[in-house]
Amino acid sequence: LFDVPEKPWQIEGPDVLPFLERIFARRIGTLAQGRGRYAIACTPDGGTFMDGILFKLAENRFWYVQPDGALEEWLAAHSDGFDVKISDPASRVLQIQGPNSMKIMSDATDGAIDESMKYFDSGYYDVGGQQLYVSRTGWTGELGYEIYSEGAKTDHDRLWNHLIDTGSPHGMVFGSLAAMGIRRVEAGILDNLTDFDASMTPFEAGLGAFIELDKEHFVGREALLQADRETLLYGVKCPSTAPHDHGEIMEGSTSVGRVTAGAWSPFLESGIGYVRFEESGDWAGRSLLMKTRRGETVACEIVALPFYDPEKRIPRGMEISGA
Repeated sequence: LFDVPEKPWQIEGPDVLPFLERIFARRIGTLAQGRGRYAIACTPDGGTFMDGILFKLAENRFWYVQPDGALEEWLAAHSDGFDVKISDPASRVLQIQGPNSMKIMSDATDGAIDESMKYFDSGYYDVGGQQLYVSRTGWTGELGYEIYSEGAKTDHDRLWNHLIDTGSPHGMVFGSLAAMGIRRVEAGILDNLTDFDASMTPFEAGLGAFIELDKEHFVGREALLQADRETLLYGVKCPSTAPHDHGEIMEGSTSVGRVTAGAWSPFLESGIGYVRFEESGDWAGRSLLMKTRRGETVACEIVALPFYDPEKRIPRGMEISGA
């Protein structure tokens, strides 16, 4: 069980669909009610401004869940000419992540949540006597769920106690963000403002698969049509130590990139992290050097992301070889 710093913004109104089509680089009109979709907002010059999950709660009402950044101001700045309302539903997020999370959520909802709730499905459920929005998503790449409170409507103590009571028999414990951070790096999940920012295009961040250039009139499209498609962000593995934030990656005596996030992976038995290169190139498969906190240089390998489970079989409830 993780208490995470995510929060949704509510966007609603008669013009909500054309407004969201303008903001995000993925098609929103095809998103069904009760589903979520990973969506990126770009700056006019093609930079990656924000990433998060967009949920369709009703015909003209959506939630966009973000970890950090000035999204409300961004939405307000682009809302001129659209009949939309942007508001804070005062929601905060709990995540239950891991192999037993489906059993826990089934018990927490008296069986309402089961295998029929697929990856990125969402909806309102009775969780211990309270109607709460739940999605089958998370920030770990594991089978998992997110539970959204709604300010004063939610009895937070009651919710917490109910989840602890139903989760404990299945081995659930309250985990730290440090533990979540290890798993998100293993899963190749990027963090806005840490691993990428508005100075990188989605292509440079390795997120080009989520940009639909054949969709017209979204912010940043014209710049992205002209942008280089090469990637600057890769994974780095180092069997001897965990990469540290801002650590230099060297090719010989030349600095070619910096680590944005690092951790020791118990599953892979190796230090792993992300490296942002200064220039694009065929970096995957290269053996380079990495500077440690003590200024020493150690051997490292550059790899494509994610480190394993590229098809997201784990959060879909499917087995992967070697797991």
